Amino acid sequence: MLPQHLRTLAKVTGELTVEVSAATQRSVLDAVEEQYPMLCGTIRDHATKERRAFLRFFACQEDLSHESIDTPLPQEVAEGREPLLVIGAVAGG
Repeated sequence: MLPQHLRTLAKVTGELTVEVSAATQRSVLDAVEEQYPMLCGTIRDHATKERRAFLRFFACQEDLSHESIDTPLPQEVAEGREPLLVIGAVAGG
């Protein structure tokens, strides 16, 4: 699932579903950018492929934002029973 502004950019409503062979954040983001090229550069930097600082990645009630992008996702996500959530960070003071 993506933040609303990215779903609008991708012209989708609801969740994005992608098929990947290895369930890692990298493989999911590669598949999302391949199927929705208008999202290239929005979730990850174009040049470095680093995840954007103001996006957070959650699955199974765990914050995966600081995990390696190549760490396997939880089994529930790999099996399609739980989503990988990409959420805009909340900042303020």
